[in-house]
Amino acid sequence: MAADNSVVAKLEAPPLTPLVLKSRLAATPANAPKFSVTVTNAAGQSVLVADPRATRALVALMDVHAVVGGAACHWGGPAAFAEIMATVHSQMFATQGRHWHEAFNFVNDAGHTENGIYALRALYGFDGMTFDTLKGFRSIASKFTGHGESHLNPEGVLVSNGPLGSSLPQAQGLAMGDKTAGRDRVTVCTVSDGAAMEGEAKEAFAAIPGLAAKDRVNPFVLILSDNDTKLSGRITKDSFSMQPSLSAMAVLGWKVIAVANGHDLQAVYLAVEQGIAAAKANPKQPVCLWVKTIKGYGIKATVENSAGGHGFPLANGEQIPAWVTELYAGDTAPAEFVAWGAALRADWEKGEAAKKAKAAAAAVAPAPAAPAMKKDKVQAGLAKGAVRAAMDGLPVFSISCDVQGSTGISAFQKALPERFVEVGIAEANMISVGAGYAKSGYIPIVDTFGQFGVTKGNLPLTMAALSQAPVIAMFSHIGFQDAADGASHQATTYIAAVSSIPHTCVIMPSCPDEAESLMYQAIHRYAADRAAGKDGESYIFFVGRENYPMSWVPGATYPWGKAQVLAQGTDVVLIGCGVLLDKAISAGKKLAEQGVKATVINNPFVNHVDLETIGPAVQAANGRVVTIEDHQVVGGMGAQVSHALSRAGIAHRMTSLGIPGEFGQSAYLAEELYKLHGLSADKLVASALALMK
Repeated sequence: MAADNSVVAKLEAPPLTPLVLKSRLAATPANAPKFSVTVTNAAGQSVLVADPRATRALVALMDVHAVVGGAACHWGGPAAFAEIMATVHSQMFATQGRHWHEAFNFVNDAGHTENGIYALRALYGFDGMTFDTLKGFRSIASKFTGHGESHLNPEGVLVSNGPLGSSLPQAQGLAMGDKTAGRDRVTVCTVSDGAAMEGEAKEAFAAIPGLAAKDRVNPFVLILSDNDTKLSGRITKDSFSMQPSLSAMAVLGWKVIAVANGHDLQAVYLAVEQGIAAAKANPKQPVCLWVKTIKGYGIKATVENSAGGHGFPLANGEQIPAWVTELYAGDTAPAEFVAWGAALRADWEKGEAAKKAKAAAAAVAPAPAAPAMKKDKVQAGLAKGAVRAAMDGLPVFSISCDVQGSTGISAFQKALPERFVEVGIAEANMISVGAGYAKSGYIPIVDTFGQFGVTKGNLPLTMAALSQAPVIAMFSHIGFQDAADGASHQATTYIAAVSSIPHTCVIMPSCPDEAESLMYQAIHRYAADRAAGKDGESYIFFVGRENYPMSWVPGATYPWGKAQVLAQGTDVVLIGCGVLLDKAISAGKKLAEQGVKATVINNPFVNHVDLETIGPAVQAANGRVVTIEDHQVVGGMGAQVSHALSRAGIAHRMTSLGIPGEFGQSAYLAEELYKLHGLSADKLVASALALMK
């Protein structure tokens, strides 16, 4: 490779004119916020700003509706950002003579705070929003998803968010695009200190001031919330201090404005006002507002919680009236909020009374007790397998990036606390560190959500394999299993993303016992390969988040590389794996009731198709196959089975049930999304019967 020194004649091209893209963002609200407080601007004038206490109260109230429906929610982040968002919106919505979005690009990189923006905008009646609108938050019927999604809510979201650090570089592109087009617009981007740990964010931190100095960026204001807290705990305690990195913003070229108390509304307002003015006055130097905040602010229990109440801690409406009272800290809360909280409390009381009545009735005339089926999360089996292998004397070492409590590897870390490290919110770094551990003679296990592992981690996974430094990955919350968080967190391309990486084995266990066995075998295979001087393979385990039976058949064994036949038939073959195997099992039973004999196969080794098992079953069924997966149809498990059958010359007709080339959305439960996309036992039955006509 060398510099391109070729000579090309300069062309006289037509003027560079951007395409006309009509904004779909909603207009500037006509009304002042329903509940407001007064601050003073730099000119000494009084300004109305949405009351941050009202924002927090609305977040808590709307979160109760979601958790009662079955969805997890965020609390700590929107509570920390309430003053920041109130002052930013006050100044954006004060735009005169044109729409607010013609004067500002607003990008929220801190997607876990998006419900705070919904609440704030409901106070303004933005886009026709009312308080009742908020009650549908995270439901399948609402466009107000767990994180901001422009494909569902283009009236409120310019750039989709969720994966930390991913929206900031797009904000950079917006500001650069505006500069190229000659537009008069300021870009404002809000980020968290956790996002500052991501590689994408660090690149933008350097590129924005660097390119601005060359006059390539329109006025840019970055507002950074610093509370030293992430999803699982305190950043400094769990990983390392971010203060040196944040202190380096000035060195990188940012004009830094420090705000010591991010909950002093007056101080935050003036800082935002100063920052916007400074960015406009000198576009060649972007502005960074470094705002010290407290995660979970407003509720003593969440302030004191090590994770700042990242996830909303209430499971129902029992305590919400007390929360509303506490959020107003001695002042009288609005009657509307008090009544709303009382209604949620009354709903909880009604439910509790019904439970007691049912229990009393059962005590009088007890029904025959059905044998309890033991269930657990599939990832719990992966952690057990890792512990077993470590206790065999193998050098298993865990490298995490904040979500180990969700992925399940925390059980390994608690059992063997000297055998793990957390690198912070940095998926790519985690996998590359794992590769380094592999080269150092360890057996590294890395973990994160599936969406982040296969996107931010794809190049590191490739380079690990290329460096003969295989890793074992636990990627959880795949497909629609992360229902409530929405499309940005829903990995629907994970199989396609990694199946073709050389020396990589993709495994989708469907129950805890299978997961334990396959993880245990994977670690021993890894050790044996390395001891024999072989490069070895990376093993990527994909699992969901829900509980499943410990096993599907009594006394099951899980030979390496083999598919598992759960039912035998000759009419049709049903193939599933991972989180949707239970649909195939159920469909097999339903078909049997109609006299149709189906072979039901569990296919955990997705990119190493077991043709010895699957091939004869397909031939016995005259080539009739139906597959089901929580993945896009293109490049998924069914596609790989069909390709393997075709390469082996086995004639077949296949119907693949999967996601038809669309993004997901929020829903209280994964089952709602499965129903929406036809990923059900009934659809399997119908597809099987159609093949038999």
